[in-house]
Amino acid sequence: MSAGSKIVDSIQARLNASKTPEWDEILSEILASFECVTGTVHRLDPTSGLLELVAQRGIPEAIMSRVQRIPVGKGMAGLAAERREPVQVCNLQTDESGQAKPAAKMTEMAGSVAAPMIANGELVGTIGIARPDAFEFSQAQIDTLLKLGELIGGKLQELR
Repeated sequence: MSAGSKIVDSIQARLNASKTPEWDEILSEILASFECVTGTVHRLDPTSGLLELVAQRGIPEAIMSRVQRIPVGKGMAGLAAERREPVQVCNLQTDESGQAKPAAKMTEMAGSVAAPMIANGELVGTIGIARPDAFEFSQAQIDTLLKLGELIGGKLQELR
């Protein structure tokens, strides 16, 4: 069994076992499986159209207010939501692509990816993970993150 399928199976079991999942614990398990230390889960608020923080690990207090609510199209999470595809930056500290907001450097992370959470054809939110070293996530890792996003997104849909 691959590492990707193990984490997918584990998260599926957690989501099936609880009516109200412990999102921080789920995010922590996902981060550990990707060897990441920082991450976020945002859900799309259909009323405001903003991505609203559901869970986070490792986000500095100094930028928490910027991470709480994110407009679609802004920053990595917003771009992943807008494009409905993953957005990856190998090194947030040196990135000049404009995909990451300047405040992202305050996380002190480098390798980062944000992926849309799409369930039943609907954009439900985004999931983002990051690590402190320059790193490019493989296609298999991104596919696993997308699958995890689909599972989490499906649970968020149920809870509406």
